[in-house]
Amino acid sequence: MKVILFGATGMVGQGVLRECLIDPGIESVLSVGRSPTGQHHPKLREIVHGNFTDFSAIESELTGYDACFFCLGVSSVGMDAERYRHLTYDITMAAATTLARLNPGMVFTYVTGRSTDSTEQGSQMWARVKGKTENELLKLPFKAAYMFRPAGIQPLHGVRSKTAWVQAIYVVVAPLLSYLARTAPKFMTTSEQLGRAMIKVARDGFPRPVLDSEDINAL
Repeated sequence: MKVILFGATGMVGQGVLRECLIDPGIESVLSVGRSPTGQHHPKLREIVHGNFTDFSAIESELTGYDACFFCLGVSSVGMDAERYRHLTYDITMAAATTLARLNPGMVFTYVTGRSTDSTEQGSQMWARVKGKTENELLKLPFKAAYMFRPAGIQPLHGVRSKTAWVQAIYVVVAPLLSYLARTAPKFMTTSEQLGRAMIKVARDGFPRPVLDSEDINAL
């Protein structure tokens, strides 16, 4: 399986990249990002691309792939609705519509979050935007598309948040996260389990297009 990964430098993307690189069934990984990952591996190739609303300049390098793991995401804290929509909806759809046209046999997996609002009518701005993004992705002519909605994520194997204060919190609460990952599968998963589940779904499919933390852990 040949994979394209968006967001490989973020916490979720780091975990997914690790699992892709150690999975013997994955032949190659193309990371598309605004900055290099800093990693070197025989299976890994990287494209540093500045404009995430227009991929026309690199279209020729985005063909021939079996799966896309889209792990880009930002927090809505302190962000106005227009900016959040641009970074969440516009950028995701620009990448996805390009890939659907170039790779109609592709499986597209998108990481959203628990409480995403599929009705697009709820009171939380971020949840409505995420819900609209999911709904529009599911309309694209991919072989299949899956929406991953983890709740809490415990970073493992050196995976770190790029935000210093968030990483500090993860360090402090690491024992609690480890306990919850073992005892509360509805509310906590790990970066390792998330990456493995995304690979398995891309390879083997899943009965439903939306997966929560319990589904992720079961896979």
